[in-house]
Amino acid sequence: MASLGLIAMTPALAESDFATGNGAISADARVDFEINIPRFIRFQVGSAGATIDEVVFDVAAANVGDGSDVAATSNGTLAVSLLGNVGTISLDATTAAALTDGTDSISWSEILTSSSDAALDVPAIVDAGTGAAESVTANVGTRVVNRTADWTFGYDNSNVVAAGTYTGRVTFTASNP
Repeated sequence: MASLGLIAMTPALAESDFATGNGAISADARVDFEINIPRFIRFQVGSAGATIDEVVFDVAAANVGDGSDVAATSNGTLAVSLLGNVGTISLDATTAAALTDGTDSISWSEILTSSSDAALDVPAIVDAGTGAAESVTANVGTRVVNRTADWTFGYDNSNVVAAGTYTGRVTFTASNP
């Protein structure tokens, strides 16, 4: 029993080697290394940090509902960055409801989207819930995604709607199971 206690207290030693002799001699000592890299996804749409960018469209009275596309007057193009080491990343967009002024609504289908990089496309935006996801595949090795793009938004302006300021929020999510 006492000998088991001594074994448990024996300190761990690094590997060593001892060599003697005449002429050229050598001694080796090996060291093992381990690097632990966590799984991660870093995703940014628009400004960095806690800022939530607002895309604003000001429609001229003479053009309301005439079907002419309206460019944003503020934040119409947002920089997007996606970096992750988990393989294919799924991007989706979630909304609580259509854009609303408190009484009337405008469907999210009136918001036109485009991306400067088809490999980092804007996911589908629906009036309530989560739209169809976009898959972003690895472009560095087999499991690293490192992509950037500019997402541009426009207003389709295909319906005459009541006067008002219509607001809504889209939450874009990058995920990997």
